[in-house]
Amino acid sequence: MKALVKSQTILKLAFLVTLGLCPQLILAETNKLDANVHALKDTSKSYFKSDVIGVDEPMLYPSYWKSRLESSDSVILEQLTIAANNQKLINSNHLMNDLSNYPEVLTGSAIKRSINKISKPARSKRFYSTGELVSSADYNEYKEALNLETLSGSKKIVFGMVVRRSDMRTFPTTDKIYKTATSINLDRFQETALFPTQVVAILHESKDKQWYFVVSYNYSAWIQKSDVATGDRSIINHYKDNTNFLVVTGSKITTSYNPENAELSELQLEMGTVLPLTPSEDIPTTIGGQNTYTSYVVKLPTRKTDGTLIFKNALISRSDDVHHGFLPYTEANILDQSFKFLGERYGWGHSFNARDCTGFVGEVYKSFGILMPRNSGDQGNSQQGENAHFLKAATKKEKLAYMSQLEVGDLIYIPGHVMMVVGFNDDKPYIIHDVSGLSYFKKDGSYYKSKLNGVSMTPLLPMQLSPKKSYLDKIYNIKKIK
Repeated sequence: MKALVKSQTILKLAFLVTLGLCPQLILAETNKLDANVHALKDTSKSYFKSDVIGVDEPMLYPSYWKSRLESSDSVILEQLTIAANNQKLINSNHLMNDLSNYPEVLTGSAIKRSINKISKPARSKRFYSTGELVSSADYNEYKEALNLETLSGSKKIVFGMVVRRSDMRTFPTTDKIYKTATSINLDRFQETALFPTQVVAILHESKDKQWYFVVSYNYSAWIQKSDVATGDRSIINHYKDNTNFLVVTGSKITTSYNPENAELSELQLEMGTVLPLTPSEDIPTTIGGQNTYTSYVVKLPTRKTDGTLIFKNALISRSDDVHHGFLPYTEANILDQSFKFLGERYGWGHSFNARDCTGFVGEVYKSFGILMPRNSGDQGNSQQGENAHFLKAATKKEKLAYMSQLEVGDLIYIPGHVMMVVGFNDDKPYIIHDVSGLSYFKKDGSYYKSKLNGVSMTPLLPMQLSPKKSYLDKIYNIKKIK
């Protein structure tokens, strides 16, 4: 191939000489020849490097793992069963909320209890990024902002919808605090995030009237008031009950650019977000100056100047990674969906416009319509799915004996972390997970410690939490979502 390119370029140069072209032009063409040959030489190099034990480049693609499956397209659960299981989870788990049937009135004392469960000082020292210690006086200011003294008697609950990705915070503040002054990857005031179209029950308002304390389907915390539009509950329920919808199946997509409406222009939408479609009779010829026929037209919640809800049409390109209705719940789709996040930066509590281990798992499963509790411990200890619980006294041998039963999509829980099974290589289980650290023993017996800080694909068994504790040692549950 190199010889062919070189001979063709030499013939071209000879032709240029016969035309009597200037030496500078001929020199430029000679440089192009050198560049072409150099580029071809580069193709023989490897551009993959990994310090993760037992991982080769082909393993970073879902096709590698799908090729190891016998029937990856078999449906694991039908949508009616998934919906029934969601309702069973909501009914049996106090951490989950059915907002379509949420109480319309709560006592002030009940609201205080909900806020105080989240908005409390850390038990250990916390620091600002400047290195300054978060003091008792600082915490008193944060507690003062909660506005708890106004909660008395009974209060009518207001309902709303999230209009843009919004951080859920421990206190009504954007201040960031950390376990140490150098561990600025983990903002300890960051709880999780909410996404456009999510419904919330609004329980309370901060003293500065800039924040709401809200309840979502699986979490409660503070979000900025400007990210929520309040509306009639029946209208919100009707919107959420729409059976003709798209589901975002990409890790992230955006609405089309709209020069006439900044709220809906290039609005980020996360995996698992449900987007009700606009009926054809209500679709205008153009939106934002763009013809609508090459796009999906969806209705999205927006916020009027007075903070109330109004739905508006937005465009989703037909080339975007979306699906009519929820994706079929199959092993192939589990692999495809999880690997769409591969390489995304780790974000504690959905910080850094990303997600953490449970956020990753939750968004993958939401693309099938499956709801889950927010935090790893709450997921791991819930009765959702089929569970293989291990007592603290369980031996490695007992846990290893269960490994042969692992299937794609199984969730493995250790304290503070969840991992998803992608399959086996050389009869050893491999996982995909959103994780910060990387540790294992090298072949020479030395202990290796590094960072991952992203959605990563690793083997399970070599992974260590410390020189004395492996992932396997700390597994307390393996969950099959069936």
